[in-house]
Amino acid sequence: MVPFEQLPYRPCVGVILVNREGLVFLGQRIGGAEHVDALHSWQMPQGGIDDGELPREAALRELYEETNVTSVEPLAEAPDWFAYDLPEPIAREAWKGRYRGQTQKWIALRFTGEDSEINVSQPGGGKHKPEFIAWRWERLEHTPSLIIPFKRPVYLRVVQEFTPVLAALG
Repeated sequence: MVPFEQLPYRPCVGVILVNREGLVFLGQRIGGAEHVDALHSWQMPQGGIDDGELPREAALRELYEETNVTSVEPLAEAPDWFAYDLPEPIAREAWKGRYRGQTQKWIALRFTGEDSEINVSQPGGGKHKPEFIAWRWERLEHTPSLIIPFKRPVYLRVVQEFTPVLAALG
């Protein structure tokens, strides 16, 4: 077995979907030890980057696969990758034990559609398994307190990086 510290990070994207009021989309995870605990089940859309896929392409694909949303305009992309480690027991179960955590490229998108476009129970036009049981709009600065604790440092960086972007929207 490869020592935990030598496992690589899974490349992935995180999506900040911003509505007209400057609030961000949060989905309540269905489950999975790598995603939720009893108190912290909310997160922004995220997912792996496929081979040969650019982060922006992955962000659009993951957003559609998790929320059904396609009505977006690009806002900003974090210049850096943000990484987090899973707790080792969870890492040994998640993703077949191949990764210690994720390194994420975060991308902000403006939602230009109507809320009725969002469908977390039949995302991707019903072609993808739901990952969320509910969704809501929330202030970006509230998101770190709603995410599972081992992801909180990344969400704090996301808030720091993207607060000026949301403030510029007016």
